[in-house]
Amino acid sequence: MAHQRIRDPLLDLVEFSTSELERTLWKVLQTRPFQRLRRVKQLGFSDLVYPGASHSRFAHSVGVFYTARQLMEVVHRHVSEDQSSKEWKALAASLVHDLGHGPFSHAFEKVGKRLGLKLADHETMSDTLIRQGEVAEVFQEQFGRGFADDVADIIKKDGVKTVQHAVVSSQFDADRLDYMRRDRLMTGTQHAAIDFPWLIANLEIGSVAIGVDDTPLGTIETFVLGPKAIHAAEAFILGLFQLYPTVYFHKATRGAEKIFTELLVRIVTLVREENLAATGLPRNHPLVRFAQSPVDIDVALTLDDTVVWGALTQMSEAEDPLVSEFSARLRDRNLYKCCDIRMQVTHVFDPKSSNTDEVIEKIDRCCASIEMKLIEWTERNFKDRPRILVDNDERSPYKSVNESKGPLDRINIRTEGGALVDLKERSSVVAALKAYKLFRAYSDRSDTEAQDAMVRIIKGEIGTCHT
Repeated sequence: MAHQRIRDPLLDLVEFSTSELERTLWKVLQTRPFQRLRRVKQLGFSDLVYPGASHSRFAHSVGVFYTARQLMEVVHRHVSEDQSSKEWKALAASLVHDLGHGPFSHAFEKVGKRLGLKLADHETMSDTLIRQGEVAEVFQEQFGRGFADDVADIIKKDGVKTVQHAVVSSQFDADRLDYMRRDRLMTGTQHAAIDFPWLIANLEIGSVAIGVDDTPLGTIETFVLGPKAIHAAEAFILGLFQLYPTVYFHKATRGAEKIFTELLVRIVTLVREENLAATGLPRNHPLVRFAQSPVDIDVALTLDDTVVWGALTQMSEAEDPLVSEFSARLRDRNLYKCCDIRMQVTHVFDPKSSNTDEVIEKIDRCCASIEMKLIEWTERNFKDRPRILVDNDERSPYKSVNESKGPLDRINIRTEGGALVDLKERSSVVAALKAYKLFRAYSDRSDTEAQDAMVRIIKGEIGTCHT
């Protein structure tokens, strides 16, 4: 078989060699579960804000494999013993790690959490698709029965951790190294750039101590960045920090996700109540079939972004008022108006942006109080559909030693003296970063009663908390 090649806007030419592993992974690419990822966008609703951000989970998965292969070359240079079995499984895991993502990725998972739909969780879905079905058959045919299970265990973070596991899942893994660069490119944003070639050029393998409490248990090999890469490592973390408020947590993107979540929750609820006519969908539609059989893996495989987009016009004519309105809103990008509550609270409690732990705690308490009052008002004033949609989230750009899942999860820096130090302890820039938090509420622009209620509740709670 000749070399197989894929043209990629970020990586240029991605080649699959004629080696036994890469021939097999090319066959995995041809399976139905993997081809479905062409129809699942990497950034969900972000193309409503950044029109170029329509890249797929398929492209990202190929990019993660390519990046993982580069990281494995670093392992080869520093580890003399043959670890090809571990490397092959980790490379396979890097390719199929996102196999289970549903329509609009993480937004679909929120629907699953609300309704207890296990296969809406991408990790559960991925685990099932790798261990069973077409992908498992490809792995088994070439490498035997246990290979697929070992690949799934790596993604699930089970078993003994090795440096190969860090390639697939850590704070400096192939997944993050691809999506940061790819999402920046496709959205067109001009910040969050990272010096990828320099990071790779200064990457090596080092041994770090492991133990339980104060009891040492030996050492483990992991990735280490040399002292010349400290600023590139800082830029890597800062880049991720910048992507959250500007791309991943953009107010319009999150507003679309909130409407999508309420829409799908309502669809599933109506089907469960045997009120199919109110959905506007035919009985054999994939969304209806999934609502009826949420544990059927073959049914779950029929779901992707195109299934939802294609159904919006039908659902916009549904009998149910929530289904009809929210479908039309998504189709026409007629989103609810956003009120950034945390920003308002922060302006009062921290006008000079001191960002101290004490001030942040006060802001958190006030936001929690406002959220409780908004939810109470919404429950009392529900009219066919929720009139205020509340959104809160937070994300830390870097987990400290105590927060991480062990030495393989950390970014280790080798000092000029040869010591290995966690990045957060080595860099005052990274140490100073706080978790990015958001708290917003969305409502219909024409719903003056809901708008007035939000203003009243926010002002009232700020006044109470500030006294």
